[in-house]
Amino acid sequence: MSKIIVLIGAPGAGKGTQARLLEERKNIPQISTGDMFREMKNSDTPLAREVQEIMASGKYVSDELTYQMVKDRTSREDCAGTFVLDGYPRTDVQAAQLEDLATEQEKEIQAIEVDVPRDELMRRLTGRRSCPVCGEIYNVYSKPPKTDNVCDFHPDAQLTHRADDNEESVSTRLETYDEKTKPLLDYYERSGRLKKINGEGSLEEIYSELEKLI
Repeated sequence: MSKIIVLIGAPGAGKGTQARLLEERKNIPQISTGDMFREMKNSDTPLAREVQEIMASGKYVSDELTYQMVKDRTSREDCAGTFVLDGYPRTDVQAAQLEDLATEQEKEIQAIEVDVPRDELMRRLTGRRSCPVCGEIYNVYSKPPKTDNVCDFHPDAQLTHRADDNEESVSTRLETYDEKTKPLLDYYERSGRLKKINGEGSLEEIYSELEKLI
């Protein structure tokens, strides 16, 4: 039976990276809500126009509308088999809606948590730097550039630091995750569908663990 793989992890856990690897290596589509919202900005459909209007007003896109976006995206041909959801569901309401979608698409749900301790998440997010030219990501703690604050590939490019990658903003983002998304772990654990992988190893170690589970 085909699966809907729900990757759950705090900001900085690396779930997006692992989802991309699954897509590249196993041809399992990565369905990211971030990508969907970006696509909506450039689309001209009734749903896209509704989302554009809400986003332009600075309001929150409702669970119902987000669900319609996910349903629309996963009805495409590339999602006929197993696919990975990255960034959805985020709330208990969205989790309940996903159950309906799984039933409709005749798929089973498998939830996988990429588990990283809080202090490590803080180091990853506050230490993150990127090249404005090529987008290469560095970390002052775990993956520093060869020359301080300069891209390895573009010697003239000074690395940039996202404004919201400061300790206060990161703490707020992690608290929001704890409040809104962590209850989903209990939800999936109660039904015996939650697996956990250690998100502290190397990229390949984490991928190997993830691959075994699916």
